[in-house]
Amino acid sequence: MKPNFKTPSIDWPYKFQAKLKMAKHPLIQSFYSHELPDKNTPLNEVEFLAIDYETTGLNIDKDEIITIGAVPFTLNRIYLNRARHWTVRPRQKLNEDSVIIHGITHSDIMDAPDLSEIMADVLEIMQGKVMVVHYRKIERELLDKALRRRINEGIEFPVIDTMTLEQLIQHRDSGGLWNWIKGKKPQSVRLGQSRQRYSLPPYTPHHALTDAIATAELFQAQIAHHFSEQDPLHNYWL
Repeated sequence: MKPNFKTPSIDWPYKFQAKLKMAKHPLIQSFYSHELPDKNTPLNEVEFLAIDYETTGLNIDKDEIITIGAVPFTLNRIYLNRARHWTVRPRQKLNEDSVIIHGITHSDIMDAPDLSEIMADVLEIMQGKVMVVHYRKIERELLDKALRRRINEGIEFPVIDTMTLEQLIQHRDSGGLWNWIKGKKPQSVRLGQSRQRYSLPPYTPHHALTDAIATAELFQAQIAHHFSEQDPLHNYWL
């Protein structure tokens, strides 16, 4: 099965070169100066970075990051000894609904640094990596907006979205006239439910590092069950 995202594949290494020429802030210049893998690199030769946030909410324009979890991995191994987890203080009050979901309270973030204070560490672990996320709109756009508020300059980077991959898999398995006649419908593509279909262990959700590890494991399972580890990187990144 070949993924079909119905959008042209982006030449991210070329885009990084162009972005580097326009970058103004030293952190952004450093980020774009680190080369990405060639777009034709087989998946099994790439070291990825699974990344996840907990946030004050899901409104890209106003909500902010409060925790970040990141873990490097390949298709064969997850490097837990290099995993990172940060708690940061948002520039707005916590949404009570989001507190119920992730359990992070005002007292947890009272003495936490602003995102700007740990941004160098976050971007350092991201340098030269292809991010793997579960729902790219949050992980990519929220970071871009947060940086624009702090340094007046945003960021772009390639992502592989396990939610999008699972949607494609579900569409393939549930599409067509015969499945429609049988009443077969696509199943949930939420992280926990997606993992269940691959018999991956249940984790307590809504912890950034745990969810990053869960996303890495899900991507490994998706490739093993539905795709090929020899597939070129550009088939997957968005």
